[in-house]
Amino acid sequence: MVLGHTLDALLAPEWRAHPWVQRYWELRGVTAPLFLLVAGFAVVAALGTSPESAGPSFFRRVRRALLLLFLGYLLHWPGWDTAHALGWGEELRSHVFSFDALQSIGVSLLVGAAVLVLARGTWTRAVVLAVLAVGIPLASTWMWNAATVWPIELRQAVGMPGARFPLFPWAGFFFAGALAAHLLRLLRPGWPQGLALVALGGGLVLLTGRLPADWSPTSAWLVAFRVGEGLLVLGAVNLVPQVLSGLLAPLGRTSLWLYVLHLPVVYGWAGTAGLAGRVGPTLGLVPALGVGLGLLAVCYALARLAKLLRGSNRPADNTKWRARPVPIDNAALRSGQRT
Repeated sequence: MVLGHTLDALLAPEWRAHPWVQRYWELRGVTAPLFLLVAGFAVVAALGTSPESAGPSFFRRVRRALLLLFLGYLLHWPGWDTAHALGWGEELRSHVFSFDALQSIGVSLLVGAAVLVLARGTWTRAVVLAVLAVGIPLASTWMWNAATVWPIELRQAVGMPGARFPLFPWAGFFFAGALAAHLLRLLRPGWPQGLALVALGGGLVLLTGRLPADWSPTSAWLVAFRVGEGLLVLGAVNLVPQVLSGLLAPLGRTSLWLYVLHLPVVYGWAGTAGLAGRVGPTLGLVPALGVGLGLLAVCYALARLAKLLRGSNRPADNTKWRARPVPIDNAALRSGQRT
């Protein structure tokens, strides 16, 4: 995301037209869906098999969700000069309450935390998560139409033309990831789970490839297609040797703050121009990539420094970088016990 946003802000028009760059823009479409898919996956994968495991972590997840909402809306604050110039009308409210990826994950996390507490049985959870993963995309068009008379704050959250990451259909990615992690508890960690993710993702991509393509913002087909691509990525990463994939572990641990820190630098904040406004689309591919990599390094250094100052820095174990594998309770499975 950091590289994608930087290239989007700085790459000169002649470079944007290059065939390889055009291909990259196509592949980049999986970035945001993968962000939400992994968020849902991680929430469930960290729970283990105990039916009570969601309860003790509920309020911690609620606090995390509220932090995501706060940061998401804070990033859209246009500054006091703009607020005074526009007045507290729909134009300003539409900007301040733009529903971005962090808000979508935050609300999804609130709902998901409640679901995991209330639905304790293995198959009960699977059914509820499946209903949310499939039902939210299918209901998106209807919800957008129903929200047309609602206040702008709710329309941004539920869905409207021009909305970035509305809950309908974007929350479907979160719950698809949660469902995938929940079902993987039936398999052993490691290559069995990796192959299952690849098979499921490949199946979704093949299935959607046989159906009429629909690239509209409320398309359930598009959600299924991007979920398939995301599961393929997760499966591939799962199958990569840990000695190699572990090199990315430090970035993964600070992904939230990398996201939050780079956006104001690239796009500006509170009336202060970012790289998009100061440099603009004028750079070649190599300089733009250099800026993106440099920004990634600086944001990572700041995130690590913040952890050190909070006294929460712990030695990293690069051999255990992945979200905790979903363990198997074989005795419970044999006895039919709910887990």
